[in-house]
Amino acid sequence: MDAERSEELKAFDNTKAGVKGLVDAGIEHIPKMFIRPPDELAEERNFQQSHLQVPVIDLEGIHRTDRHEDIVNEIRTASETWGFFQVLNHGIPLSVLDGMIDGIRSFHEQDLETKKEFYSRDRTKQVRFDSNIDLYRSTAANWRDTLTISMLARDHVEHEDLPPICRDAMFEYINHAKNLGGTLLDLLSEALGLEPGHLRGMECDKGRIFVCQYYPSCPQPELTLGVSNHSDPSFLTILLQDQIGGLQVLHENQWVNVQPIAGALVINTGDLLQIISNDKFRSTGHRVVANRVGPRISTACFFSGSLYRSEKPYGPIKELMSEENPPLYREFSIGEFMGQFSSRALGDKSSVEHFK
Repeated sequence: MDAERSEELKAFDNTKAGVKGLVDAGIEHIPKMFIRPPDELAEERNFQQSHLQVPVIDLEGIHRTDRHEDIVNEIRTASETWGFFQVLNHGIPLSVLDGMIDGIRSFHEQDLETKKEFYSRDRTKQVRFDSNIDLYRSTAANWRDTLTISMLARDHVEHEDLPPICRDAMFEYINHAKNLGGTLLDLLSEALGLEPGHLRGMECDKGRIFVCQYYPSCPQPELTLGVSNHSDPSFLTILLQDQIGGLQVLHENQWVNVQPIAGALVINTGDLLQIISNDKFRSTGHRVVANRVGPRISTACFFSGSLYRSEKPYGPIKELMSEENPPLYREFSIGEFMGQFSSRALGDKSSVEHFK
């Protein structure tokens, strides 16, 4: 990293105002630190935009025998071919979803001095606000700010530890997302041909992280990204997004827009599930494009395994292995996995390759 870029990053970080602070200052041209490298911008022309849509799965009737089997089959197909799907009738009330979106907006748009109290790059803090978790490692910063609630070290968060302006809405959504995650992991277990509780028995429902993203309007969206292309360091991710759009999935070398559906949640299988399923399920690259319209608001809940059981070994599920299907990955701990992920920039090569 050259000295000029280093100074630019430090100056931005020291404001503790994030990308929103730049927008509030009325900038018309994005700072150099956000501009993607020339080769990356040139490569963009090689990708085609697709009119395909990620699968949409209706969970209504999940407890009826006939419908349950259909849902499991739909999830299996989506996880094998896309690594992404949207779910309807998932059991979380619309009022809870709307409350979470409004709560994230309220946090990021509150008085700066109040918001600064949560600003930190210390990943051990359970509740923290920052901009670009990989700010000092990435080749180009992303156009977003983030409030993170981490339950890696302990599998809960106290109500009073959440920011006062959004405390009630976030606490309610966090509890609903935990329950939905358990349901989805049971369905994914069945989709792998295992007993419903198998993945939860492996503690894949532990260690949640909520990243509450705020993407301000961007004066030059063609030069930057909201989030660089990456795959998720999780077993499972549940994403709540508003209606602005911007999420794209890389499918068959084409960028597919994930169109927002009112009341729906976006689900994707992450690196950890690809590994323990021995590549049966996919962890797919995805990104968020910047937009002149904003702010875009979303929150992703990552089920990433527990750091308080950080030495528990993970690897391809033994019940899935055979002479015809030998393990493709070595065993590792969640501590090792998260350490590897934390050491690189978001857009770098997937963690999956590291554990082969």
